Amino acid sequence: MSKTFTLSEAQTLVPVLDALVRRAREAALRGSVLDEEMQRLNQRIFLSGGLHVDVPAAARRRAEHDKAAQQTKSTIEEIAEIGAEITDLEAGTLELPCATEGRVVQLCWRLGETEILHWREIDDEMDVRRNLTRGFGRGQRLQ
Repeated sequence: MSKTFTLSEAQTLVPVLDALVRRAREAALRGSVLDEEMQRLNQRIFLSGGLHVDVPAAARRRAEHDKAAQQTKSTIEEIAEIGAEITDLEAGTLELPCATEGRVVQLCWRLGETEILHWREIDDEMDVRRNLTRGFGRGQRLQ
């Protein structure tokens, strides 16, 4: 079984997770922009029959793209090593497993939130976010 967290443990991770999710999102966005540039460059190369190619500039862009992709991947892996799972990088959402009342639920956090305020059952749809102060188990707030 993977690591589970108490609400208190998960709350202490929010500042770290916030920084990591921001880093992963920025790297992914940078990679996406560079990918679009590379596609446009490839199109120009194709249309010109391979003439007028600035090989050093293209190589630099490729290296920047690869670096951004690697940074995205390694940051997502770092988040996973902590025990959290990114559910939507673009939206900045992630979940942490929490064992409570004999079952495991997911604590839900979104970039911009200063604390974890939501949870969902494992078999709930990913977009279901229940308020921690209402409807949890016997109506008790997670410890």
